[in-house]
Amino acid sequence: MFTSVLMIEQPLSSADVDFVTTLHDDAMSFVVLMRPRGDEDRLLRAIDDVALGELEQAVHEADEPEGEAALRPAALALEHSLQRLRAAGCEAIGQVIDDHPLDLLRSVVEQTHADEVIVLTAPHLVEEFFHRDWASRARHKVGVPVLKLYAHNDEDEVEE
Repeated sequence: MFTSVLMIEQPLSSADVDFVTTLHDDAMSFVVLMRPRGDEDRLLRAIDDVALGELEQAVHEADEPEGEAALRPAALALEHSLQRLRAAGCEAIGQVIDDHPLDLLRSVVEQTHADEVIVLTAPHLVEEFFHRDWASRARHKVGVPVLKLYAHNDEDEVEE
């Protein structure tokens, strides 16, 4: 069985699940690490929103729960994501990341003997430019391949 550690910051959409579950031909097992929104990232998110032309989102950044208030929404997003992965026929476990995400990531990779890390995230232009995004930082910590993918939103999906 092929094991991937999947770092996410929003619930998996059906497009995300389809994508990550078809990356390999083997049966898949996922360890999902859900990162809640941190209040220290508000300015960077607002800059990213403006750079991506999403001015409405930049204006409402302060309305989103952060820090301790973000733990419950993160737990719900994690459970939703685990259910979607299981419905796709994969084994899936997970946890919300509270502190030291890269240290936790390294220990999860070591404990599960993971084959890869997938960082599934929205674009973070400022952090990516300076190689301070999760994928860039993880590549120096985990000892397995790190794949960075951009997440989809459910509202982006076209229903026919």
